Amino acid sequence: MIDPADPALSYTQEQPADADAIEALLDHAFGPGRFVKSSERVREFAEFRPEMSFCAWDQGLLVGSVRMWKVHVGGTPAVFLGPLAVRAQGRKFGTGGELVARACAAAQAAGYPVLLVGDEPYFGRFGFSAAPCKGVRMPGPVDQRRVLARGVDALSGPVTA
Repeated sequence: MIDPADPALSYTQEQPADADAIEALLDHAFGPGRFVKSSERVREFAEFRPEMSFCAWDQGLLVGSVRMWKVHVGGTPAVFLGPLAVRAQGRKFGTGGELVARACAAAQAAGYPVLLVGDEPYFGRFGFSAAPCKGVRMPGPVDQRRVLARGVDALSGPVTA
């Protein structure tokens, strides 16, 4: 069981050497279906931002990851959060929340609003809302109620590189 207060649990900015472990975690968490989602379409053209992407480690084992991607919504620069994945044994201990908080703090420090596709009941506690996203057009089909943002009053237009 993972305790986020445990000193063995550490958080780091993503490094190139982490890529294989992250891909294995994402494969385990989402399976091959992750490649058909509209969020994956965004990641295909967006610029990866490792300085805003974080990993959670428990004694050398990757237990969580969050990635950020530079995009534009209409003419507004933003970052796209996702995927967020946490191993089953790390859930319910705040690991995912800590990853989201760190990624959002990095985006805020860089002056970017954050966009994602996710559940408002979960992400709302981090300041995300569907309200600013009514005019956002994701590539591919998406439930518009799940398009969320924070750090901006309104976004409108297609999500592009």
